[in-house]
Amino acid sequence: MASNRTTIERLEVDAYTVPTDAPEEDGTLQWDATTIVVVHAHAAGVAGLGYSYADVATAKLIESKLAGVVEGMDAAAPRRAWAAMVKQIRNLGRAGISSMAISAVDVALWDLHARLLDAPLCSVLGAAHPCAPVYGSGGFTDYPNERLQEQLAGWVGEGIPRVKMKVGARPGADPARARAAREAIGPDVELFVDANGAYTRKQALALAHQLHGESAVSWLEEPVSSDDLQGLRLLRDRAPGGLEIAAGEYGYDAVYFERMLAAESVDVLQADITRCGGVTELLRVGALCRARNMPFSCHCGPTIHAHAACAIENLRHVEYFHDHVRIEQMLLDGLPELRGGALWPDLGRPGMGLELKRADAERYRA
Repeated sequence: MASNRTTIERLEVDAYTVPTDAPEEDGTLQWDATTIVVVHAHAAGVAGLGYSYADVATAKLIESKLAGVVEGMDAAAPRRAWAAMVKQIRNLGRAGISSMAISAVDVALWDLHARLLDAPLCSVLGAAHPCAPVYGSGGFTDYPNERLQEQLAGWVGEGIPRVKMKVGARPGADPARARAAREAIGPDVELFVDANGAYTRKQALALAHQLHGESAVSWLEEPVSSDDLQGLRLLRDRAPGGLEIAAGEYGYDAVYFERMLAAESVDVLQADITRCGGVTELLRVGALCRARNMPFSCHCGPTIHAHAACAIENLRHVEYFHDHVRIEQMLLDGLPELRGGALWPDLGRPGMGLELKRADAERYRA
């Protein structure tokens, strides 16, 4: 009997470093460029696309450790390839660039699988929602108030009813910056803040009450380190009732997220498809949230999350992050439509519907 098996022929890996439109800073880090590692998985004349926002070393790891494992495997079995990749990096450690490398390849393989079926990825995964609500995200701590207000108000003008700003670099200035943000967006838009783990527990608790009371902040992300599960739990228990505590963006496997959920450390769990292990592991994290009736939010990379997010039952929203929106608009064709504060996957395009604009990307090759 002839086999219908379509094998993965090769992985193609590229990395591009794109300067930011201005220097940027959050509560614990400064940067002026972002690197995107892009993977194309080829089979039967079709190429699936995946990527991660990671160091260029991630591309080297894919080439040296993962490509040889995945090539020759069944293109219709992304989970099998995922397991083989996890096994391959056993001695390197699962967290960090190993997981980001697996993430980029896994997304490319799921995209390839859907393209070979000539179906949109969200349909292949089993869509629970027709679209993925978003929140505008940026508001960096080195922005002057005028730039902060302009950016946040711009998202509101695009129909996004929730926005997020960075805090924590200079905690004493955060209440005034939040008041400026509230002035710009009006009373009916949700205002989120993200400290990137910059606060101490007592700082975070005091500022939680002040930011909520003065500026109706309703979301406090990583007020303390995401590794401080007791601190997160303390803040969740003692923060004002209208303020949710969120964390999870630095999770690299399902065990990390289960540990955070078991500690009851957050009101909303976050995960990043480009870090946690791709589509395969993101769906598992979504299932953990479903089992605990926990809201789920996707961190950054709005375009790469759009299809998979629609398959997560407990989805709250996706982060529409300034840097990644800019890079995705510069380097990719076929982006999902932003409409009514949500990303709508194009159901007329197979896979995620994305194509790399190679000529435009080439100038940024790392």
